[in-house]
Amino acid sequence: MTAGDTREKIMAAARLTVQDRGYSGLSFRELAKDVGIKSASIHHYFPNKGNLGGALARRYTADFEDYLEGVLAGSSDPAACIRKYADVFRTTLQNQNRMCLGGIMAAEHSELPAEVRDEVVKFGEMNVRWLAKALSLRKDADAVPHRALAIFAAIEGAQLVARSRGDVSVYDAIVQAYRASGLVP
Repeated sequence: MTAGDTREKIMAAARLTVQDRGYSGLSFRELAKDVGIKSASIHHYFPNKGNLGGALARRYTADFEDYLEGVLAGSSDPAACIRKYADVFRTTLQNQNRMCLGGIMAAEHSELPAEVRDEVVKFGEMNVRWLAKALSLRKDADAVPHRALAIFAAIEGAQLVARSRGDVSVYDAIVQAYRASGLVP
């Protein structure tokens, strides 16, 4: 296994752990077992948990932004774009009741090291910027920034409530209610 492969395996296993147990549930010892390496080897790639958490959040933000930009490139219909946006959160729940990495870390905001907290804030800001772009495809662009923030909060909240109940159908019902009320296109 090459150094790049090992680093990627660490990142993949850490992402799944954080999406399931949160940042506080991330242990180098457990992560090493999951990856099949010694705990000291993780420190070679990530000197401390904050470095790993920051790298995870940065990667998650970049990957999600790439996906979202592809959604916008493929459609000029804001409602269709935002449906695809909401579908990503639903799919995450379907993966063993996991949460959006940015959302679950945001719930632990006060416990995060500064470098992780900063990256989590950037994740939220990227989501709001993208939602504003999608909403601006409509003609009523005046309220776009506030509405984008409300949609981000609503989708993250729906995922959290559904996760707490272990039932993706709760997510579906909440998002459908948002659509019926006009909050989410």
